[in-house]
Amino acid sequence: MKSNKMIISWSWREIWFGQLWPVMVALTLIIACVVALSTLALRVEKVMTNEGRALLAADLVFRSANPIEDSLRARAEQQGLIVSEQSRFQTMAFSDKKMQLVSVKSVESNYPLRGELILSAENQQLVNQVNPGELWLSLRLLALLEVEIGDNVAIGDAELKVTGIIKEAPEVVFNPFNSIPNLFIHHSDLQKTGAVQIGSRVRHRLFINGDASALQALKDKVSLQAGESWVDENKQGRTAGLIDKAKQYLSLTILMVILMAAVTLILTCLHYARNRSETVSMLKSMGASRIWLRRWLSTQVLIMFVVAFIVGSLLGWLLELLLRLPLADILPEQLPSVGVQPFLFAIAVALCIGLPALLIPLTRLLDAPAINVIQQQKSTYSKSSWWLLLLPVTALALFYGSNNLVWMVLGGLLLLFAFLATISYGLLQLLAKLKWGAAFSLALSRINRSPKNSMMQLAALSGSLMLVALIWLIKSDLLGDWQQTLAPDAPNVFAINISPEEQQGYLQQVDSFTLPRSDAFAIIRGRVTEINTIPANEYFSDKQDQPRILQREVNFTWAKQLPEYNEVVSGEWEGKQTVSVEQKVANDLNIKVGDSLTFEVNSQVFSATVNTIRKVQWQSMKPNFIFIFSEDVIADLPATWMLSFRAEQAQNELVNQLARLYPTVSLLDFRTMGNKIQTLLRQISWSLTGLASLGVVSGILLIFTLLRLSLSERKREITLYRTLGASKKRISHTLWAEYGLLAISAGLVAAIAAEMILFSLMKWGFQLPTQLHPMMWGILPILAVSIVFLSLSSVIKQLLKPLR
Repeated sequence: MKSNKMIISWSWREIWFGQLWPVMVALTLIIACVVALSTLALRVEKVMTNEGRALLAADLVFRSANPIEDSLRARAEQQGLIVSEQSRFQTMAFSDKKMQLVSVKSVESNYPLRGELILSAENQQLVNQVNPGELWLSLRLLALLEVEIGDNVAIGDAELKVTGIIKEAPEVVFNPFNSIPNLFIHHSDLQKTGAVQIGSRVRHRLFINGDASALQALKDKVSLQAGESWVDENKQGRTAGLIDKAKQYLSLTILMVILMAAVTLILTCLHYARNRSETVSMLKSMGASRIWLRRWLSTQVLIMFVVAFIVGSLLGWLLELLLRLPLADILPEQLPSVGVQPFLFAIAVALCIGLPALLIPLTRLLDAPAINVIQQQKSTYSKSSWWLLLLPVTALALFYGSNNLVWMVLGGLLLLFAFLATISYGLLQLLAKLKWGAAFSLALSRINRSPKNSMMQLAALSGSLMLVALIWLIKSDLLGDWQQTLAPDAPNVFAINISPEEQQGYLQQVDSFTLPRSDAFAIIRGRVTEINTIPANEYFSDKQDQPRILQREVNFTWAKQLPEYNEVVSGEWEGKQTVSVEQKVANDLNIKVGDSLTFEVNSQVFSATVNTIRKVQWQSMKPNFIFIFSEDVIADLPATWMLSFRAEQAQNELVNQLARLYPTVSLLDFRTMGNKIQTLLRQISWSLTGLASLGVVSGILLIFTLLRLSLSERKREITLYRTLGASKKRISHTLWAEYGLLAISAGLVAAIAAEMILFSLMKWGFQLPTQLHPMMWGILPILAVSIVFLSLSSVIKQLLKPLR
């Protein structure tokens, strides 16, 4: 018992007065950063998932072209899942004055299971559910039918009284060619309408909420038939891709911070092992056994882990609270709970990194011979503890096994680690051949005298700077792409089915209202029948591989010039009897510039040569088309016209006036949907900016710790310089020159490496456009020099103090 107390006492003394406190600080930083980042990342991920599910109206949706079977509903309810059924179809709605094609949604009273349904009844009373016998109309439909709350509207055979207005509803859908004004009725009133007959085109949905494991079990038990599909937040159009990329970024950010912390911890432990070798040799010479030394070192490790976890967890919790302050207006008031998962994750990370980083060098300490007290001997060290390296490798494989982005980053880092060190060191070798002042000459001489240590410092510094740059630049590039999903000035109202006779008058009317609009486009429905004279149904040998575009009609248009918001990736827009093809469809059909395509419109067959391949931003809410023909190909075919324009909420009357002036034109109002997507974008943007900021700050703190550690190793060397007659001024100038050169070279190399990895991540990982970042080439060296300045300023007085 007394022996244990002595070991604990000695261990505490070694931690606080020896060289172990930087190790404990590094461990504490790892745990604090992991707790803060993983807590916020989990919250943000849950917020994004909830937002995605709110747009979907449930955790999971079963879609079918056939009525929902009672057995499926019963099976879901048996598993404790909450269900709600919906049927939607198109029919005519009649008032005493007007008629209008509408999209009817028949829902149950518990709809929606996620998100919010806000209905405004008489006297502006807000309700959140549809009850039997009720009829709720969109505001625009109310104007189109020229009815008010309390009036009767006929839906098929059922005549229902207008209960109120739809203020807000989930299920965001953007399709300007299929979306029409909608209304809600209760599911029990569906049969009364008589609008659903055999052969009617009705889409059925079963909304399901519940535990993830129960949902997956249900999916596994259901064999999908033709026309059936499962949809969750990861498969809901463009917002699914946005959420998926945001989640991948969260994983990358946490990994990069862990990598930076791991580098600092490893170098700190190696530094400790080198400096305490003589102490262990002395203890052995005084009779300390290997067992006693192992207990002493193990106690130190245990104490450091316990203290680091307690302090790091508290700091991480406080960091996460501080990080949420600027996001208070963006994140929901009630944030999802994360439980103890971040703390357990932090412990696992600290153990996976800390145990190999600490135990491998400490085990080598045990092999230090006692004779080293009298004379330094070359020792052979045991490699029995190297199996600990399997801990972080196994953890990475388990946690990031299916994340290609993470493995891309790790692979790139392994390849670039040697590259960074070699290029940085080669740059300094080149500088050493030039003539410099005394301080710079001594600094370069010192760097070249210890190439191994210098290369490790350069690789660690440039690698950390590169990770800091990646955290911020990936965030910036992602947000730049996402802002194109729905720009602040994006069109939010579409006008379709404009007859050729009304086209010019309609355009003039929109312009007279000063509503920003797009060009007008002709709409002609048709299909692809042949590719290079080969029938489309024979072009792909396996029917399952046949792209869906060959199985349906699509919208064609013609233009004198391609839309400026479409990027031409190959070919030129010129010639007669030509067509421009969207890039993804061209890839699916193996089409290239010069190929011949045959089309059919209303039994009329014609051919065109592909002259360009275009990249289309479908999420931009601008008129976009898969096929755009030259004017001579289809300009003479019967067509309707469409355009899009932007109307603010205060311009509702103008939109309604357009609808009254041109009753045959269908106006599709996406302003509510646009607001939903903008809110989602804003939440994700601010959350990722906060995470990136924390990642950058963590990286800078770890680089600062690394530099201070490197400088503390110079104390003995500086004492030797002074003993040989070097002045305090000369040593100070040499230190500034040495670390300034290290910072500049590391910053430049980090910029090169960051551009290379970022290019790979954007092109093959996130599959987004790539670009250069010239500002980074100046910012990284300046950042490196600034950190060096702070690090050196904080220790230089202590380094020179014993020499006064």
